[in-house]
Amino acid sequence: MTRQNTSYPGNKPLVYIRSTIFFVGMAMTTLFIAPLMILSFPFSTFFFRYTYLSGLWVTIVLWMLKFFCGLGFRVKGLQHIPQRTAIIFSKHQSAWETIAVQKIFPPMVFILKRELLRLPFFGWALATCEPISINRQLKKQALRQLVDQGMQRLNKGAWVVVFPEGTRVAPGQKMKYSGGGALLAHKSGCPVVPMAHNAGEFWPRNSFLKYPGVIQVRIGPIIESKGKSASEINREAKAWIESQMEEI
Repeated sequence: MTRQNTSYPGNKPLVYIRSTIFFVGMAMTTLFIAPLMILSFPFSTFFFRYTYLSGLWVTIVLWMLKFFCGLGFRVKGLQHIPQRTAIIFSKHQSAWETIAVQKIFPPMVFILKRELLRLPFFGWALATCEPISINRQLKKQALRQLVDQGMQRLNKGAWVVVFPEGTRVAPGQKMKYSGGGALLAHKSGCPVVPMAHNAGEFWPRNSFLKYPGVIQVRIGPIIESKGKSASEINREAKAWIESQMEEI
């Protein structure tokens, strides 16, 4: 098991300093890239904005995370990433995976709460990446949006990222896997790519601090959705992800 950083034995003041430098660098990078994404929206395609603008932001942020905080990552299972459009089922422990997943996989869209799109600059730039924004309070409507908009994005060639637990879950804890992502897989016929990781050990949820180390990421064999019910897809994804979490 990976060290629980709530009892980090290293130099805690240094972690605060390095995390602060990273935060400032990340904010400055966002203030530089976000207006470019917003201004380019009427004149560019999703794939251009994603690859050359959002992709640049992701690369810089991950570099700063490694350089300032000493936090890197290692991926096992890259050979499982298919050449066709797919749906990613990822463990959700941290803000880290919302950034790094964009470096690991082909162009993608996220499922997120619509309130995020109202944030100045960051939210406006995020909107140019055509996420699937939902109202969590209206569950039936949110499910329809997920499936309808998810199908549109997949048909366009963009992958869809699903955090089936719905919210960030602390290491060692588990939550029920919701069926929205599995229903999208069932309806679209696209395969599911499961992903497990232990980012929450180093960048805890709702935490300012980023601890040094190497995040372990595991990508599993694809789960074919054709001929399977949504519940079957969900069970297979959950079984693989949670089995990997026990080993990481």
